Amino acid sequence: MPEKPAEHTDRSAVRSLLRLWPYVRPVRVRLFTAAFVAIVASCLGLVIPLVLKWMVDGPVADRDPGGVWLGALYLLLLGIAEALLFGLRRWLVARPLASVEASMRADLYRHLQRLPVAFHDRWPSGQLLSRGTTDLMLLRMFLAFPLTFLIVNATTILVGFVILFAQDWSLGLVLLAPAVPLMVLCSLFESKYAVVARRSQDQVGDLTTVVEESVLGIRVIKGFGRHRSQALAFRGLSQRLRTTELVKARLLAGIWALITVIPELAIGAALVLGTIEVADGGLSAGTLVAFLSTALALRWPVESIGFLLAMSQESATATDRYFEVMDVAEEADAAAARENAPAAPAGMVFEGVEFRYPDAEPGSPPVLARIDLHVRPGETMALVGGTGSGKTTLTALVPRLHEVTGGRITLDGEDIATMERPRLRELVSVAFEEPTLFSATVGENVLMGAEGAGDDAVRRALAVAQADFVHELPQGLDTQVGEQGLSLSGGQRQRLALARAVVGEPRFLVLDDPLSALDVHTETLVEAALRRVLERTTAVVVAHRPSTVMLADRVALLSGGRISAVGTHQELLRTSAEYAHLMSGAGHDRAPAPPGRVPADRGPAPAERATAEHATAEEGGSR
Repeated sequence: MPEKPAEHTDRSAVRSLLRLWPYVRPVRVRLFTAAFVAIVASCLGLVIPLVLKWMVDGPVADRDPGGVWLGALYLLLLGIAEALLFGLRRWLVARPLASVEASMRADLYRHLQRLPVAFHDRWPSGQLLSRGTTDLMLLRMFLAFPLTFLIVNATTILVGFVILFAQDWSLGLVLLAPAVPLMVLCSLFESKYAVVARRSQDQVGDLTTVVEESVLGIRVIKGFGRHRSQALAFRGLSQRLRTTELVKARLLAGIWALITVIPELAIGAALVLGTIEVADGGLSAGTLVAFLSTALALRWPVESIGFLLAMSQESATATDRYFEVMDVAEEADAAAARENAPAAPAGMVFEGVEFRYPDAEPGSPPVLARIDLHVRPGETMALVGGTGSGKTTLTALVPRLHEVTGGRITLDGEDIATMERPRLRELVSVAFEEPTLFSATVGENVLMGAEGAGDDAVRRALAVAQADFVHELPQGLDTQVGEQGLSLSGGQRQRLALARAVVGEPRFLVLDDPLSALDVHTETLVEAALRRVLERTTAVVVAHRPSTVMLADRVALLSGGRISAVGTHQELLRTSAEYAHLMSGAGHDRAPAPPGRVPADRGPAPAERATAEHATAEEGGSR
């Protein structure tokens, strides 16, 4: 899988991180309190050198053991207070930051559910997973530690230098001299590290995608013996990530070494100059001890700059990656009704429908062009066409999984573009070509088609789909089907998907080749039950074989993204060579339709059709 490019822009890390404020605002009081507590604790550490100065110039110089013990007690109390305050800071931030992470993750999941299908077609699932897991974990860690200590250490350094200049301004200038080169080095480090951090986090997403695909496709990998090639692909991505992480480590090691060495040289110079001043009598020994102790106390705040900048850049990158998804526009709300739009007849009507995918090349022909089709109320229309003719795309437009780019679709005279999606998807039920099931019980999977439907409705839907095998499962409807429903056979999954589509008795039904995975005997039983459902709804059925076509009152032939012919099965067999070729010799079926359906030439009865299907299959023309 190609790696997402890590294009570095001149974006500010601060500007990126400020986008977290809406999530942080509800817990700002605890975070500010924690930062204040940490500042107090850090400043207590700077009091220790002042106590040392008092001890050296006082009790030690006066040889007063009592004063020394008193000074030691002061140091002990300061150390205990510092430790307790840092512990309090940790307690203050733990719970609120966990809630911030949970809130961001919930918002991301909710947003993903509302994004257009076209977005999910483009984005690898591993990239989305890494944003919802690794990136959010980085942000929680940043808010808990680096953010606080960027503030704490900056304050500590500022207070520390005030103390240093108060003790001896000339030695303070010696320690301040490295500030300019350190600022230049940190700026260079920040710009380079931002690029590598982005590359690393994108590569983690690529690696996650490969792992997920390998787990979901384990049957294919084992079936074709592709363990080695998959392992090599995984190893290649792992090596790329390892190389990137080593670059990060080298950058961090370099900046850390420089940030450590340069201040150490300044401290060494201050020690030499201070010793000379003490020898000349211009500085007391206690003041020198306090000065050097304060300088050493500032070592960690200064040395941690590289580490904190690195984590800040990684967090800024994680924030950018998170909002890359959150900034994508959700599915558009219902549009206003168009003025002077002609009234549409009842049923399902396609008027001049055109569609092209959002990422299509400019000027490329549309997938669907000028689709005009009227499915009358209570009628079942079969969509037939060769591979790539646009059948599945056309059916996906009805529940607005994709938005039409031209024309309109109406349901009982109402433009679907003006309908709220929840209402539209209550009217329209869909059974997709791929019968996806979720890690839930059988009953929960079926009830996804009609939330709140009763047990009787579920039993009727299972009966229509000939899914009585459910009652033989260990816990019946309460049996967990496992991830993707792979614990069931393909035919069982397809029957449950069909039950899910019909459980709510929808007014409009869209079925995308719903019987392709069924054996001929089960298919005959499902068709017989499905006919009764179709009599009470308006339906479009994508069909690839004659037996499915026989469910329809009329057939629409889709060719090259256009409707090239509409008629009954027998009419198209007589008038369309393309349709006759697609049906592969099924034109011998001339039996009348079952009672209760409108056309007289609907197709053979279930038993007769089963016999015809067997004969057709033997000739190699069942599809």
